[in-house]
Amino acid sequence: MKVLRRKDGEDDFFEKIPRQLSKIKRSIIEPVMGDQEKDVAGSTTAPFRSEIYTREKMQQLAAALARRHAITYEKNSDQLLRRLAQNEQMLLQSYSMVTRTIKESKRIAPAAEWLLDNFYLVEEQIYTAKKHFPKGYSKTLPRLTKGDSAGLPRIYDMAVEIISHSDGHVDVYGLTDFVNAYQAVTKLNLGELWAIPIMLRLALLENLRRLSMIISEEISNKALANKWADQMIETAEENPRDLVLAIADMSRSDPPMKSTFVAELVRRLQEKGSSLSLPLNWIEQRLAESGSTSSELIQKDNQEQAATQVSISNSISSLRFITNTNWRDFVENTSIIEAILKEDIAGVYAQMDFNTRDGYRHAVEKMARCSGKSEEEVALFVVDQATKSFEDNEPERCCHVGYYLTGKGYIQTSRAIGYRANLREKLRRFSTKNPALIYLGSIAIISVLISWALISMAANELTDIWEIILMVVVILLATSHLAVAIVNWVSTILARPLLLPRMNFSSGVPEEASTMVVIPTMITSLTGIDALIEGLEIRFLANRGKHIYFGLLTDFKDASSKNLAEDDLLVTSVKNKITALNSKYANGE
Repeated sequence: MKVLRRKDGEDDFFEKIPRQLSKIKRSIIEPVMGDQEKDVAGSTTAPFRSEIYTREKMQQLAAALARRHAITYEKNSDQLLRRLAQNEQMLLQSYSMVTRTIKESKRIAPAAEWLLDNFYLVEEQIYTAKKHFPKGYSKTLPRLTKGDSAGLPRIYDMAVEIISHSDGHVDVYGLTDFVNAYQAVTKLNLGELWAIPIMLRLALLENLRRLSMIISEEISNKALANKWADQMIETAEENPRDLVLAIADMSRSDPPMKSTFVAELVRRLQEKGSSLSLPLNWIEQRLAESGSTSSELIQKDNQEQAATQVSISNSISSLRFITNTNWRDFVENTSIIEAILKEDIAGVYAQMDFNTRDGYRHAVEKMARCSGKSEEEVALFVVDQATKSFEDNEPERCCHVGYYLTGKGYIQTSRAIGYRANLREKLRRFSTKNPALIYLGSIAIISVLISWALISMAANELTDIWEIILMVVVILLATSHLAVAIVNWVSTILARPLLLPRMNFSSGVPEEASTMVVIPTMITSLTGIDALIEGLEIRFLANRGKHIYFGLLTDFKDASSKNLAEDDLLVTSVKNKITALNSKYANGE
């Protein structure tokens, strides 16, 4: 039999592909995923793909999940970070394989083209996931105690279910309905709501990794099919009698009789007509043993390619959706804390800006985490306290929920719900109540410690009492300056700024909050008046709010007498120019 030789290095890459895939699966995926990641069929590479549900059925699924989930707050190992690293490695492997295939001028499936064209986005999402998913982040989230996702955050399992039953297509309306339907049975924590985008991102990246493995396997099978097809075509053209031996070689190699391999091999052999009917018959006989035909597998291959392409395009589109969505609005629309705090009897909470409202919500979250109460119970308590203060005609500030979350009523709330502050917070509270004592005391302690060391060394060299006293004074002056510098530097690191609550006037200042901006100034000359009027006009033009006013709070320069000759002239000039401005920008009111 004639020995068929390949050109040097021609198929070395494709011979390595099956071994690479097997090695990756053994060393990367299976040890880490274990039994937790396996789907019902026990596969660790199957995409997140189940029956496609309508919005109504997705809501029913959410309710069923809420009833089925059993959670624990015990900290566990952070599996998701490791999984993200492995997904990145596998995606890079698949990308390299697709790129190599393109360079070899070989055909790739449409799904592979999608992955190749949008891999820059995948890399961006991996970087974003690493940035916004610090080590230990998921440990603060409730975890499942049973099921396929046991040990993983509850919100991650929800993300997987959403992706599975939508084939990777996620939109804000369906997501909101799903979360609200879940919370109709079991409430989610504020931290879980904020974790939804990162969990969706992680689940979509894992889905892309599983899809990329299908692409890699397809490339491997097609490369193997082309290798055998080339060998048989060459044998049939040069020495037809050895075709049986070539078929025997292929049979002994036990090729994977999967749809991708069979479809590519049959396509190549059928191109040469009846001269290769013998290997085609062998393929049909081999497939008949498993109860299938080449036509069925070709059709199955076409369907699988189409399904993989749709899944990849949906997953990539959903990654774009995650990047472009305003998650602030989503969290506020789904947060039970937000809904409760909006019942603030003072009616102020709903009118505050986002950062202030978010600070109140995080205060509720923190109190619940350290008291054993639910976030819903804490939020209801502060609303009830504000309502009682209103009914008892207490000062207006006591009728606002913020008074019991970040104001002086914080202590009252902490005691009522059994809040257990840690040592760090106790120290922070003490320093907040006694800032002067902490500041001056720190300076004094540092000064004394440094001075004591210096005085001890210098006292050995001096014997005269006045010299020692003078030295002590000098050392204390010097070390006190050093201590002040040290305390100021440490304060900038440890001290946390407390932001003042703010109202949301992004759409304009309402009439009940009409404001006048007053600029205190001195009237010294006519030229100076022109500059003041010009500055006032500029401020007005930069802030054309309907209920914002501007004015000058003026006085004369110091003088030896009560009145000066030019005072009346200066006052008249200011009045006339202000009147002219009011006439210039009059709005008919």
